[in-house]
Amino acid sequence: MPSRVFSRINWRQPRARLWAVAGATVLGFLIVLEIAARRYGLPGPITNQAKEVIFPPASGPLLYASMALMSVVLTWRQRFLAAGAAVGIDLALTLVRWAAGVTVTEGHSFGNGALWVMLGCAVVAVTRRTGADRVLLLKGVGLGLLLVAGRKTGDAWLLITSKTRPAVLDEYVAVADHALGSPAWVMGRIVEATGPVGDRVLDWVYVQLAVAAVVVALYQLRHVAAERRFPGHHLVRTFLVIGLLGPAVYMIYPVVGPVFTYGTGAFGTGGEEWAVAQLWPHTTPPIAAPHPVTYDGITPRNCMPSLHTAWATAIFLHSRRGPRVLRFAGTFWLVATLAATLGFGYHYGIDLVAGVVFAVTIEAALRAADRGWDRAGVRLVAHGTVVFAAVLLSSRFLSLEMAHRPWLFGPLLVLAMLSVVLGYARTTAGWEPRLAVPAPRAEPQPQPQPQLEGA
Repeated sequence: MPSRVFSRINWRQPRARLWAVAGATVLGFLIVLEIAARRYGLPGPITNQAKEVIFPPASGPLLYASMALMSVVLTWRQRFLAAGAAVGIDLALTLVRWAAGVTVTEGHSFGNGALWVMLGCAVVAVTRRTGADRVLLLKGVGLGLLLVAGRKTGDAWLLITSKTRPAVLDEYVAVADHALGSPAWVMGRIVEATGPVGDRVLDWVYVQLAVAAVVVALYQLRHVAAERRFPGHHLVRTFLVIGLLGPAVYMIYPVVGPVFTYGTGAFGTGGEEWAVAQLWPHTTPPIAAPHPVTYDGITPRNCMPSLHTAWATAIFLHSRRGPRVLRFAGTFWLVATLAATLGFGYHYGIDLVAGVVFAVTIEAALRAADRGWDRAGVRLVAHGTVVFAAVLLSSRFLSLEMAHRPWLFGPLLVLAMLSVVLGYARTTAGWEPRLAVPAPRAEPQPQPQPQLEGA
C-alpha cells in the first residue's frame, strides 16, 4: 500500500520536492536528537513520543490541543466523532490502569486517545483517501503531530544544554540587568505579595502557553475545511520555528535564571548547593566583575532568550486580526507571561528584551518569505538580527558598563527593542492589501426643459 501511495505522487513538481526535503530534514533532526539524548542515558523525542501511545502522557492538554488543530481539516460530524473516540479511548485506558493498580500523577491520566485519533486519521488518509482529500488530511495530521513533536524536541534540546554546558553566564546577565532596574527581583517580590492566588494564576498561564497558541491558530485556520487549503502563514509556523532556533542560542549563551543562581531553585528546593548566593528576590546582586559559574548537569540553560516571551509575543501579534475577545486574550497572555517569567525568577529582564526581538524578527522573516522577499523585508529582518546580536554581546562583554551607567544603557535597550517592534508594524502595514476606494458618485446633471411652441 505505501508503495502505491508514493508512486502516485508527482515528484517532478517543486512543491512535492519541497515537502519531501522538509520531511526528511525534520526526521533527520529528530534522529540526531534521539542519538544525542541516548548518549546521556535518557530517551530522546522519538522514544518519548512512541511511549505515549500506551503509557500515561506527559501533557494531556497539549495532545488534545494538537488533535483540535488537526480537526480544522475535518467536517463538523468528523470532529465530533474524533472527539468522542478520543475521550472513549482515554476512559478505557484509565479503567485498565485503575484495575492494574497503576499510579498516575495529576495531569498525566489522559491524552492517549487524542494521539490514537491523530494516528488513525493518518492511516485513513493513506488507505481511504485519494488526491487532494488525502493531501489535506495528511497536512492536518502533520500539523497536529508537529506541535507535539516540537514539545518533545524542546525537552531533548534542554537536556543537551544541561549536559554539554556546565558553565553558565548568569553573573554577566545579572550585572547587566541593573541597567533595567533588575526587574526579576521587583516582580518576584510582587508575586510573593499576591500569595497563592497570583502564584497559581501565573503558573497556569505559564504552563498552558501552547494551548493558548492553539486557540489563536484555530481561529486563523477556521476556513481550511471549507476552502480545502491552508493559509500561507499562520501562528503554528512561527511557534515551531521559534522552538527550533531558540535552543540553538542556548548552546551559545547558557543561562539558568535568577531563581537558580541566586535562590533555592524552582519550587523552593534543589538549588541551594549550586547557588552563588541566596539573594532572590529580596536583595539584588552586587555590581562586581562577573565570571562564568559552574552549575549542575540537570537544570536546562534556557534563559537567553526567553522563549516563553517569544511565544507569547507571537500569540499577541497573530491575535491582532481576530475579534475583540481574541485580541484581549492575546494581550492578557503576553502580560501574564511576562509577569510569570520574571516573578517566578525564571528569567532576567534582558532575556525578555531578547525574546521580543527574537520573536518579531522570526515573524518578519516568515511573513517576508510568504509574500516574496523585497527590500523592506530584508531590511527589517537584518535590523532585528543586528539588534538581537547586540543585546547578547553587550550583556556578555559590557555588563559592568551597563550596570554603572543605567541611565544610558537602560533606555538604549528599550529603544532598540522598540525600533524592531515599530519597524515591524510599519513594514507589515505596507504589506497589507489596500482596500479599493470607490469612485465618488457623479452628481446627476439637470435635464433641459422642452420649450413650448409659440413661447
